[in-house]
Amino acid sequence: MPEIDIAALSRTVLLSTFALTFLFGAILQRTHFCTMGAVSDIVNMGDWSRMRMWGLAVGVAMIGTGVLAWAGLIDPTKTIYTASKLSWLSALAGGLMFGFGMVLASGCGSKTLVRIGAGNLKSLVVFVFLGLSAYMTLRGLFGVVRVNTVDAVAITLPATQDLPSLLSQGTGAARGALQLGLGLLLGGALMVWALAARGFRTFDNLLGGIAVGLIIVGMWYVSGHIGYVAEDPNTLEEVFVATNSGRMESLSFVAPYAYTLDWLMMFSDKSKVLTVGIISVFGVIAGAAVYALATRTFRWEGFGNAEDVANHIIGGILMGAGGVTALGCTVGQGLSGVSTLAIGSFIALGGIVAGAVLAFRYQIWRLERMAFA
Repeated sequence: MPEIDIAALSRTVLLSTFALTFLFGAILQRTHFCTMGAVSDIVNMGDWSRMRMWGLAVGVAMIGTGVLAWAGLIDPTKTIYTASKLSWLSALAGGLMFGFGMVLASGCGSKTLVRIGAGNLKSLVVFVFLGLSAYMTLRGLFGVVRVNTVDAVAITLPATQDLPSLLSQGTGAARGALQLGLGLLLGGALMVWALAARGFRTFDNLLGGIAVGLIIVGMWYVSGHIGYVAEDPNTLEEVFVATNSGRMESLSFVAPYAYTLDWLMMFSDKSKVLTVGIISVFGVIAGAAVYALATRTFRWEGFGNAEDVANHIIGGILMGAGGVTALGCTVGQGLSGVSTLAIGSFIALGGIVAGAVLAFRYQIWRLERMAFA
C-alpha cells in the first residue's frame, strides 16, 4: 500500500474548497441568495421568491448528499451535526440568538462575507465582532456559560441523530438506502414546491438554488471523500484532512470566522495552519469581490449613525455566540446540517427563522414608536 502524502492531499482539499467557495461568493453576489432576505421578503412584502430559492438549494443538497451516502462515497454520520447526543435546547436557543442577530447585522455569516467583498465596511465590523464572539463561545467566557447552561440539557438517542440512522435502528433497513430515499422524498418535495410557482422560474433564481445546493454537495465530497484518510500514517487513526473539527465538513460561517481571526493573529505560529473553514472565508470574499468589480457594482458603504453601529455590533455578537451554540448558521445548519437530515439541524433552523421574524417585528415596533414619538 503506497504511503499517503497528507500535505499534498491537504493542498488538494484546500484548493478545491477555494474554488467552490469562490463560486459560492460570486453566485450569492449575483443572485442575492440570502436566508435573512428571504424571511424579510415574506414578513415585509409577502414575497416568497427568495425562500423558494433557499428551498430549492436545500432540496438539491438533500438529494445530492443522499446519492453520495448511498454510493458509499461519504458517511454523513461523521459530521458535527449527527452526534447521538441531541442538544435540542442549544440548537433552539442558539438559533434564536443567531436569527435575531443576523437581522440587526443586515445579514448572516455568508452574506456578511459577500458584502465585505462588495465594499461594505459595516460588514467588516460585523466580521470582527462575530469572530470574537464565536471564539469566546468556543473556548472563552461565553463557552463556560454555554457548557453549564443550555448544553447541559440534552437527549441521548439510540443512534446518531440523523433520520436515516434512527430509522435504520428501528427497522433494520440499510442506512445508505434510507439516506437516499429520504433525501429524494424530502428534497424532491422542496424542489417541487420551489418550482411550482411559475414566476419563480427565472435564471437567477434557478442558478442560486441549484448551484448553492450543488456546492454544498461538492464540499461534502471534497472533505468527506477526497480528504478522507482511513489511517493517517502519522497517527494510525482515521482523519479528514484540513478540517478544524476533525470530521467531515461542508460550508458553515460562524466558527470559521474565529479560526480565521486566530490564524491571522497567530500567523507566525507554525501550528496554525489553513483549514477548510478558513479557506472558505477567503473564497467567498474573493468570489463576491471579483463579481462586484467585474459588474461595476462594487461600492464603499459605511454606517449611517451611532444606532446603526450599535445594531451591527450587537448583531455580530449574537450571531457569533448563537451560531456556535447552535452548531451552525443559516448555511452551516440550514443547508449543510439539514442535508444530512439531522434532527438538531431542523431545530436550529427553526430557531433561526423564528429569531429573524422576532427581530423584524422588533424593528417594525421601533419604527412605529419613533413615528409617534
